[in-house]
Order: sequence, then C-alpha cells, then structure tokens
Amino acid sequence: MKSRILTAAVALVLFSCATKTPAVTEAAPVAKAVELTPELAAGQSLYDNNCAKCHKLYEPKKFTHEEWKPILVRMQKKAKLDDTQMVSISNYINSQL
Repeated sequence: MKSRILTAAVALVLFSCATKTPAVTEAAPVAKAVELTPELAAGQSLYDNNCAKCHKLYEPKKFTHEEWKPILVRMQKKAKLDDTQMVSISNYINSQL
C-alpha cells in the first residue's frame, strides 16, 4: 500500500514538473519583404536619419497611404527636407505598405 502511494506521488511530481508543449497555433501570414532598390534604400536612410532626430520611428504599415500624406507634408517643414528628399521618403514608405 505504501509503495502504491509513493509511486503515485512520484508520478504526480514528475507529471506536474514536466515541460509543457506549446499549443499549436496558426502561423500569422508572413509579410512579403520588398527588396529595396538603391532609391528606396536612400529613402529609408532619409526616413531613419531625419525623422528619428525628433521622435520615434513609426512602421510604415502603421498608417495608410492616405494617412501618411498629411503627416509627410507637415514633417517636411519641420525636418527642413527638400521636395526630392520627400519624394524619396514617400516612395520608401509607399513601398512598405
């Protein structure tokens, strides 16, 4: 009788201490990475270096194309960027949407 209780206690301890296997969940769809052309890489660099001076960088997908337009117009003045640089940044952001 004691051996059965002891065996049950050991089995219970081993079972409760065993590592739990993670539940199988559906994998989220993998976002297709866009290969950056030299022009897009330049836009990313401008975005990273100029926008991060004043605030955290937002992922391009955080906003829609329509939401980005006024943001970029407003930030162009603050960051003192010319139209060519803004086109480059806009192209980069749009390529990531």
